[in-house]
This record gives sequence, C-alpha cells and structure tokens, in this order.
Amino acid sequence: MKKTKIHPYIIIIVSFLSIIIAGTIFLVMPFTTTDFHSIGFVDSLFMATSAVCVTGLSVANVGQTFTLYGRIIMVILMEIGGLSFITIAIFFYTMIGAKIGVSNRFLLREALNQSSVSGLIPLVRKIVIISFSVQIICAGINMVVFVKYFDTWWEALGASLFHSASAFNNAGFDIFGGIGSDSLILFKDDILINMTTIAMIILGSCGFVVMDDLFKKRFKWKKLTLHSKLAISTTIVLIVVGALFIKATITDPNFTWLQALFGSVTCRTAGFTTYDLAELKNYPGAYVIYVILMLIGASPCGTGGGVKTTTIAVVIIAIVFYARGKSARAFGRKISNEQIFKAFVLIGMCVLIVVFGTFLVAIVQYDRTLVGTEEQFGIEEILFEVSSAFSTTGLSMGITTSLNAGSRIILCFIMFFGRLGPLTIIGVVNKNWIGNSKESIQYVEENVIIGWEEQQRKNHLWL
Repeated sequence: MKKTKIHPYIIIIVSFLSIIIAGTIFLVMPFTTTDFHSIGFVDSLFMATSAVCVTGLSVANVGQTFTLYGRIIMVILMEIGGLSFITIAIFFYTMIGAKIGVSNRFLLREALNQSSVSGLIPLVRKIVIISFSVQIICAGINMVVFVKYFDTWWEALGASLFHSASAFNNAGFDIFGGIGSDSLILFKDDILINMTTIAMIILGSCGFVVMDDLFKKRFKWKKLTLHSKLAISTTIVLIVVGALFIKATITDPNFTWLQALFGSVTCRTAGFTTYDLAELKNYPGAYVIYVILMLIGASPCGTGGGVKTTTIAVVIIAIVFYARGKSARAFGRKISNEQIFKAFVLIGMCVLIVVFGTFLVAIVQYDRTLVGTEEQFGIEEILFEVSSAFSTTGLSMGITTSLNAGSRIILCFIMFFGRLGPLTIIGVVNKNWIGNSKESIQYVEENVIIGWEEQQRKNHLWL
C-alpha cells in the first residue's frame, strides 16, 4: 500500500491542540485551585490556550487562584508553547539515541520555520539548552529581589522560576497577586528586575536562529546572515523608537523612562507591565504605539508572536525600493520577490483577522440579550484585547475578566491562530510541501490596474 504522507502543518496544529486539551483537563481539576473549586471549563480552556500560545491574557489571578500543582501545570504549558512540543519531543528522542527519520526532519523544518533540513538536530539541542540555562540564571538573579517580598525562601524560589519561564517564553503570566501587585507594577522602580526581565524577553523573542548565528559567527556583524541582521536591527529600532514615543505621549509626571523602556520591550509579545494600561484611554498616542508594537511582535523562530520583525522590515524595504524603481535589497543582499509576496500576504491576513476578531467580540459582547448583565466596553478596549490576543502579547486594559464566555472562546481561537501563524493555517492546503512543483497548466498573464496613481500614469503615457 502506498504510504500516506501527512502534511507537517497538520501535525503541528494537532500537537498544539492536543496540548491545549490536555492542559484544559488538568486545569479544570479542583486540586489545581486554592479553594478546591473548579474554575470551569471555559475559563480552564482560556487559561490553557493562553499558556500554550504564550499569550498571558488571564481570566484568573494565577498567584491567588492556583495551587502549586496548578502553577506547575502552567509552567509546563508555557515551556511547551514557547519551544513547541515538536522541538521538545525531538530533543528527548536525541537524548535517548533514537534515530530521527527524514519525515520527522521535514516536520521539524516546518516547526522551526527553516528552509533546509540540514543542521536541525544540533539546532534543537542548542535551543533547549540555551532556553533552560537562561531561565535558571535569571531565576537566580531574581531571587535577590523576590526573597524580600515572600514569607519563605521556597516561595521566593518558586516565584523566581515561574517568572523566568514566563518572561523567556514571552508568556506574561505572573504570580504576584498574592503580594498585592498587578503584574510588575510593584517593581516599576526596581532596576534589577526590570533589566533581567527585559533581557529574558529580548533573548526569547529574538529567535533561536539569530542566537545560533551570533554564536557561530562569534558576534561579528559582517558575517551574520541577512535574516539575523534584519531581526537585530529592527528589534533595536523598535525598542528605541517605541520607548521615545511612549515617553513623549504619556504625559503623566510620575511615568519614568524606565517604564517607557520596559513598555516598549514588553508590548512586543511579552505581556508584563509596570504601568496601569487602563490609563491608556487618556493617552491616544501611546495607545496607538502599543497596538502597533504588539502587532509587529517578535522575530521568527522565537517564543513571541505578531507578524514578526523581519516581515515588517521586508515590507518597508520593498515599499522604499519600489518607490525608487529598484529591486528590494538590504545589507548588500537582494530580497526575493517570493519573500516580499509572503510578507505582504502575512500583513494582509493579520489585519483581516484583527479587524474581523474585533467585530466578532464587539457583536458577542454587546449582545442585546446580555445588556444589563454584562459590563460594556469601548471599541478601543476591544481592539486592544484582540490585538494582544492575536500577537500573543497578553497585555490588557483590564477587561479580560469581565468578558463573557462567547468573547473568551473567540479570543481562544485568535490566540491559537496568532501563535501558529496565519501562513501555517492556510499552508495546510499546500500539497507541495516537500518541494515546489511546476503547474501542469500555464495561464496567459494579464495585467490588473492597481491604484489610482497607476491609472493616471498610464493615461499620461497614452496622451
């Protein structure tokens, strides 16, 4: 019988769904909560989805709601979601000496968004080792501060490990509700916590391919790949420009430069905050900056979401060089038309998903049958929530816990699409996933007029 080839994207999607379902089953159990009462299926599904998709949106205070068992489950879900189940599974297979076949290498290639199957196994080992090493080191640093806020040394250690896992995986969950803190607002002036958190967020979101390239090339800029150069340069620009704009637009005299820097880093899919984001409604400029940075997100093959730094870089470069009538290039390298096309498709799909998701949540939340029983929100708050869910950021203007069940389920789908990526979802229909094949039928090419300016240019040439 002919062996059936399963599309790798289907396996990736099913693996994420399986972990979400398993996480939901565990979190719905009474022993995971402090009062031994289940938080309910919908809330458990939401928390599991948010953890696996490393989003950070929460309908329950993790520090006050979950027991030690519940927190351990959350950490496991975050680690699997950040590194991906396939990466972790392949790592353990290599640890026991199992042979990784060609089909599994193709699957791993798609999971890590690589163009070749060569060198994937060593890359997996580096990803896992670097990830846990960074988390353990930063947890030890955080202990210096956290030990002052918790009653016992063990509680401080648990908080440090949980925070490190959440920060590196860009999840954004925290357990500081028990000490009277909303996210990291209590630590808004603590330089050590801010800097270590920023470092973990950047390391997790920059992409494992970039880190591997940096180590291989011994941090020599000229030898780095075009991907690494675009990812690093775009990340630096977004952090600096974002911090400047956030500080300029939030005119609160108590708002510091440290908070602006932290906000610029964390809204690129991390989810922590040292500022009450409900106040953004008073600062429209800062609100727009937060939404833009969230949607851009992290770099490919990292723990963050969004349309990715390299995508926005390719789009901007393509626009600039198109305006100059030249082929798109950067750092002395030409960018292929296929990559440009893919970047524009991704941007377009992200905009459609966010707009349609905002529309659905607004409709469900404002259902006339629920008026008077559900708290109502402005469209700017809903757009912020949907953008945060799709980019797997986890920031909120404080409306997550007040959303009805329908809105929460919609956000679960949006988080899932955002974590896997729209291209992964639609890539399922691509039957030529092993290699590009030529179509048997060739169609006659015909031009389509794009934009009003092109029509005027054609009319001018005709005259």
